[in-house]
Amino acid sequence: MGKLTVRALRAVLAVVLAGTVFVQALLMWVLISGSDPEDGSLPLTPLRVITILGMVAAQVAVVCVWRLVTMVRRGTVFSHAAFRYVDGVIGAIVAAALMWFVVTAINAPGQREDPGVTVIMGGVGVAILGVALIVLVLRMLLAQAVARDGEAAQMQAELDEVI
Repeated sequence: MGKLTVRALRAVLAVVLAGTVFVQALLMWVLISGSDPEDGSLPLTPLRVITILGMVAAQVAVVCVWRLVTMVRRGTVFSHAAFRYVDGVIGAIVAAALMWFVVTAINAPGQREDPGVTVIMGGVGVAILGVALIVLVLRMLLAQAVARDGEAAQMQAELDEVI
């Protein structure tokens, strides 16, 4: 992975992390101060809490990806230590999908005349879970690569003994 790619990715991750912290702070301020009363059309307080928790899931994913990029840069990504960060990304995506399903359930009563919106939102939740499954497949590929790397190191050691 090139230096420019790593720097660009880290810049994007830093902006996402800073943006989510900023939005969380604003939402916390609104929740604590009570300066934005609900008008009764939607239960905004639960949606704000879910948004804050969703941002935590995004932050976990950002930190895990940052650590993986660091491992790629150092050439240590094909090790067992990488699995904990990949698992963190998978967990964050699943948590985000579950929170999206909660948002869909909260929004559903207001969509009784047009249930298509709820169906579409449910489909988005399934798509988010699909992303988690893709990352799970990538984790399996990483496991195979780690195993092959271990086998290659063992073969190299045996070859060195023979020579």
